[in-house]
Amino acid sequence: MKETGLKDKVVLVTGAAAGIGRATALRFAEEGARVAGWDVSDKAFAELEREIVARGGKAMLSVVNVTDTKAVEAAVAAIVSHWGRLDVLVNNAGITRDSQLIKYKDGAVQATMTDEQFDAVINVNLKAVFLCTRAVSPQMIAQGGGVILNASSVIGIYGNFGQTNYVATKAGVIGMTRTWARELGKFKIRVNAIAPGFIGTEMVRAMPPKVVEGMMARTPLGRLGEPEDIANAYCWLASDQASFISGAVLSVDGAIVIGT
Repeated sequence: MKETGLKDKVVLVTGAAAGIGRATALRFAEEGARVAGWDVSDKAFAELEREIVARGGKAMLSVVNVTDTKAVEAAVAAIVSHWGRLDVLVNNAGITRDSQLIKYKDGAVQATMTDEQFDAVINVNLKAVFLCTRAVSPQMIAQGGGVILNASSVIGIYGNFGQTNYVATKAGVIGMTRTWARELGKFKIRVNAIAPGFIGTEMVRAMPPKVVEGMMARTPLGRLGEPEDIANAYCWLASDQASFISGAVLSVDGAIVIGT
């Protein structure tokens, strides 16, 4: 079998401090990659750096607001200055601000999704993917190629009650992924997306047991995914083993899309 080819590659993971992002940073470290991790807080950085090094990688962790153009561009420049290249971008950072579009009861509007709720999710989950990809692309072109991996969701494929903003971003990410695969392919840059199903992050496992049980019941495999399931998929798509895959949306969801 072809080797992964990820040893000493420079991998940028946004939203790296927890959940899927943390698992992804650690998975690339196991392949001997140099991992640049961004998050909005450095609270978990010391432990994450220790884990990355313990697993065979090198770490460069930074507090970066991925919705800020200048901050993103400066942080990308710092990675290239430090390590001389940037091979893989994992656009993982994301938030939720759930609400129904209109909550209507007893003949009147009781509540709506606010502009602030909509804009916050659009900025982090969609605009930031654009900003980060735009920032790294010139470096990847100059060095002769790279890999861009975007976090979508099965919800971006089939929609979900109370998540207009989140669904819009995750569907938009799929569209951008396919567009960039066309635009950047001639520069030997591969662009793919992962569409996770229900994943057992700390946030999900903190939900009421009935909610979690409902998630598992809707998943044909009968369980939640683990952050490592998504990390493994990212790692494989970034590797030489997936060298002819671009423009794809890989569902890692326990068959929930099929079962929906």
